[in-house]
Amino acid sequence: MIKLILTFENHALREINFSGQPLTIGRTPDNDIQIDNLAVSTHHAKIEFGADQLVIEDLSSLNGTFVNGKRVQQSALRHGDSITIGKHEILVRLSGDSSETLVLPQDAPKKFLVPKVEETMVLDTKKRRDMLQQAAKAPEAAPVPVPVRARIGKLVVLRGNTDAPEYLLSSKLTVIGKSQMASVRLKGWFKPKAAAQINKREDGYYVSRADRVPKVNGVEIKGITRLNEGDTIEVAGVNFSFLYSD
Repeated sequence: MIKLILTFENHALREINFSGQPLTIGRTPDNDIQIDNLAVSTHHAKIEFGADQLVIEDLSSLNGTFVNGKRVQQSALRHGDSITIGKHEILVRLSGDSSETLVLPQDAPKKFLVPKVEETMVLDTKKRRDMLQQAAKAPEAAPVPVPVRARIGKLVVLRGNTDAPEYLLSSKLTVIGKSQMASVRLKGWFKPKAAAQINKREDGYYVSRADRVPKVNGVEIKGITRLNEGDTIEVAGVNFSFLYSD
């Protein structure tokens, strides 16, 4: 079985079982693997079987697609490979011989998607700068506007040390932690880089753990938990109130 593991700051966010159907990777919700970050193009890359082996292809993205630190236009994938897309990584895992290229199952479909090219914010972090020296300079893209009718959630800090008193949850993924790339920045020597995360879905907001188990209304969550307006969230010693903005 082929597995693709989406990670951020070495923390697994999602695990995808690859069945043979092509997968697209990009910033918008119509992708199979959505990475809601402005360093990622709208349709950034795709993974599919081509020439009887698993292949990743860059879809003319601005910041590029990297396999094991090397920028590629198209590359075969092996067990243990690391794919860098913006600030996230996708790990390739296979049950079986780790030295073999991932080959096409006999009954796996071959389907190719038409790539789209969209503007994307130029990625410029210290960790990735060396890999991105080949990328062309381009102006920053404006954030994707939020639909007027959408109810946008926010976190209001009740207790604890953070870099802002409240946070608007307009992105599909909000990471809470000490990392420079976290959306909700925690302050303190012993705070985890990624303590928890909040996912924005069509039917509401959901909180889940990373390095810490959050409490909602004083009770530790057992898994991914939907948030209701007025809920209190405690994570890594910081208390928040979840509300909807007007």
